[in-house]
Amino acid sequence: MNKAFVKDDDAQSDVLPDREIPPHPNLVTAEGLAQIERMQTELSKQLTAAEEGDDLNAPAHIARDLRYWTARRSNAELVPPPKDKSKVAFGSRVTIQRNGNRRQTFRIVGLDQADPEKGTVSYISPMAQALMGKGVGETIHVAGAEAEIIEIA
Repeated sequence: MNKAFVKDDDAQSDVLPDREIPPHPNLVTAEGLAQIERMQTELSKQLTAAEEGDDLNAPAHIARDLRYWTARRSNAELVPPPKDKSKVAFGSRVTIQRNGNRRQTFRIVGLDQADPEKGTVSYISPMAQALMGKGVGETIHVAGAEAEIIEIA
């Protein structure tokens, strides 16, 4: 039957296209790896429950997300915390000072763990790229402004 004559409610949900996997290495902190594993566990439970329900779309959406997190787990590269606190590296917590007195602290993490509102930035972000390899007292230029690194933890 031509799909033009089928009501949307009657059509079964097609398989959703997979979420795009970023092309960058999947570097993760220990917390980032735990986050991925939590997502896999939670989505597996949700999928089992959704498959027992009447909503045909829910399992497709959940399965797509589960495929994403399974792929992210399979290519995750756990990076241990930096031992050398003299230079900014993946996993570092960095405090910068902008405009003379405005302080901000960021932790450099993997793509899936990044949440700037919570103080985490992806290692591929312009901020992290400007900070990497720098030390306390050095100045970075990002977003048209300068900031000084005042602490690395």
